[in-house]
Amino acid sequence: MLKKIKTELTYFTLILLVLAVLQHSDLLNSPLERIGLMAEKGNYLHPLLWTSVVYVVISFLRLIVKYLLHLKNRNKVK
Repeated sequence: MLKKIKTELTYFTLILLVLAVLQHSDLLNSPLERIGLMAEKGNYLHPLLWTSVVYVVISFLRLIVKYLLHLKNRNKVK
């Protein structure tokens, strides 16, 4: 169970980092300026909200693929 939680947290963190770099390309050049802007505006939750939405969509797609693979393998056993 702990391994599964670590895996899902890793996925969430990777999605967060990828979205941050895609949306804010200046993050690679001057990360302290970007963090300062975020602190000034007070928008601490919007990265987590966007990441959560993308994570839920990706998790749903993963469930669909897992179910389809299960159906495919179930038919091969018979």
